[in-house]
Amino acid sequence: MTLPRLDRVRPATRRPVTGAVVVLHGGSPDNRDAADGLRLPYLRMVPFARSLASAGARRGVDVGLLRYRYRGWNAPDLDPVQDARWALRDLRQRHGDVPVVLVGHSMGGRAALRVGGDEGVVGVAGLAPWIERGEPWEHLAGRTVLIAHGDRERMTSPQASRWFAGRVATISDRVARFDVLGDGHTMLRRASDWHDLVTHFALGALGLEPFTEPVAKAMAAGDPEGLEVPLENP
Repeated sequence: MTLPRLDRVRPATRRPVTGAVVVLHGGSPDNRDAADGLRLPYLRMVPFARSLASAGARRGVDVGLLRYRYRGWNAPDLDPVQDARWALRDLRQRHGDVPVVLVGHSMGGRAALRVGGDEGVVGVAGLAPWIERGEPWEHLAGRTVLIAHGDRERMTSPQASRWFAGRVATISDRVARFDVLGDGHTMLRRASDWHDLVTHFALGALGLEPFTEPVAKAMAAGDPEGLEVPLENP
């Protein structure tokens, strides 16, 4: 039987684990081929995992990049959702009840948002998340949520993620959404800005540092100003 795998990014120093981040890569709607670490969706998230591990190493943050069993969402089975829950159980077995932040891109963003209300999860970052009509959101009450979408997006819907952020903002006062100007689905044109945004968000959600000023202001502003924040080119 194919099993999911949590590829850990080794920290520079060994300290007691105080929190964890699980990074979830993208995929496709229907595909039961085995996932592997050589596919572009997985490889794109490696720099995110490394950035998180580098920033969190001395603060006791364990970072893992989830490798799914299959490449697809595969409704009604929702395979990446099952795999994300497996990863949360694995973390609890290893580290106990430490807080967890989920970071997901595209299909991984959808999976992260689906399990964002699960035990131990304190924050979710959805990057160009794949959102469909009727996507559930009530389970994210009180969670810390970041959503970011490029304005050159062609694969997933920025309008859908804006709708979703608006719903979550009715049940949580810690929601921020950014429009990353000049970038698209692969997040490559402004890669360092994506990495910085996510890394500092995760550390903030874990309570290890204050949120950056743009994120804090967006959360304080709420809907609509805090959910349509342009992330300008520096």
